[in-house]
Parts: sequence; C-alpha cells; structure tokens
Amino acid sequence: MILNFFFDFILLLSVSILLRRNVSIYKIMGGAFIGGISIIFLFIELNNLTLFFYKLIISILMILISFGYKNIKYTFKNILYLYTASIILGGFLYFLNVEFAYKQYGLVFIHQGLSINVIFLIIFCPIIIYIYVKQGLWLKNNYSNYYKVIIFYDNKKYLFNAFLDTGNNLMVPLTKKPVILINKKIQVDNFFYIPYQGVNGKGIIKCFKADKIEINKTIKKDIIVGLLDEKIKIDGVDCLLNKKLLEG
Repeated sequence: MILNFFFDFILLLSVSILLRRNVSIYKIMGGAFIGGISIIFLFIELNNLTLFFYKLIISILMILISFGYKNIKYTFKNILYLYTASIILGGFLYFLNVEFAYKQYGLVFIHQGLSINVIFLIIFCPIIIYIYVKQGLWLKNNYSNYYKVIIFYDNKKYLFNAFLDTGNNLMVPLTKKPVILINKKIQVDNFFYIPYQGVNGKGIIKCFKADKIEINKTIKKDIIVGLLDEKIKIDGVDCLLNKKLLEG
C-alpha cells in the first residue's frame, strides 16, 4: 500500500508539473492516497471488464481529488497524461524485471526469484519520471517552433526540418534581409559572404539566394540562406529559421 501510494504520488506530481496545474502538494497526496488504498480491493475476485472499469473509476477519482473539475477537456487531459506517465514507468519496470528477474535459455525465460519492484520504485522511479517530465516540458514549450521547410534552388528542391531560433537575428548588412541557416547540403555556385557576430565571436558565413522557400506550405521569395560548417545542436534539426522571416 505504501509503495502504491508512492508510485501514484510520483505520477500525479509529474502530471501537475507537465500541465502546470499549480495545485497544493496535499491535494496530490490525497489523490495518491486514494490510489494507495484502492489496492486492497484488487484482492476481490473480479472479471476483466469489471476490473477495467474499477481501475478507470479510481484513476478519475485520483485526478478529481488532485486537480479538481473544471470541464471535460481539462479532466480528460489530466487522465491522459496520468496514463501516459504510468505506461512509461510501467514499461521500464517490466523491462528491468525481465532483465534481472528472469534468465533466458533460447526462447525460454526462467524466473530466478529476484524481483526489483521495490528497488526500482524507491530509487529509479523518481529518476525516470524526472527525465520524462524534463523532456515533456521541453517538447511542450518548443513543439510549436518546429517547421517543415523546402528550399528551391537551381531547379532542385531540398527538404529540411527547421526550428524557429529566437536567437537568430542574422541579416544582410545592406538590405536588412533575414538569413536562415542550414547544414551544408546544397551545392552552390553563386554565393557571397556576410559578416556575423555570435556568442563565440565574429566571422563570415557563406550565403546564397534561394529561388524560393516553402515554410509549412507558405511560399516566400527573395530569401537568403547561410551555410553552416558546424552541425546544428538540436535533435533532428538541420535548419534554423530567422524570427524576422515569420513576422507577418
């Protein structure tokens, strides 16, 4: 029961942080307490369908006690994030149990009598949830800054995964045209250099004028593209958009 309370408390806390519910820690503890005592009723013999609805009702009660009720959408989102965190944490628990509690002989798994549930919940559960929350917050804050970009140049088109970099204020000195930055993927014949100043110092960057670019199916012309020598340090991103480019 204590472990179940601890497990539910960590899950509810992760939902509160991810969705920025800003509720009292005591409310979260109240929701976790309902989840903790509910394990007693699991010893009653129930069929699968009844057990499913029982667990669903318990999770709804946990959410209502922890976060209250505002509307259906608010409550449904809380429940969805609770189950998502449960699946992630449960998946790690299952994986570690298989790895450490069973020994494999070909396709046969034999139980060794070692269970790491307690160790996992006490030590690894907060770590896994912390990683999940940290990544979830990053995605929540930055997801709207991702764009699909197609650069058209010399009768060819090049697809990029772009990120709207609020720190990219690079412009052509004379014309004040914004510059987008990409990893070197395009063979350019007609190019020019423009100066830049960044956190690592000053320098010049090789640029060319694209025939046009398409940002999330919106066409923009007369765009300057800068070729980066270094890899962009954002996972899956090979193009940095200029915020001036999207201002109107």
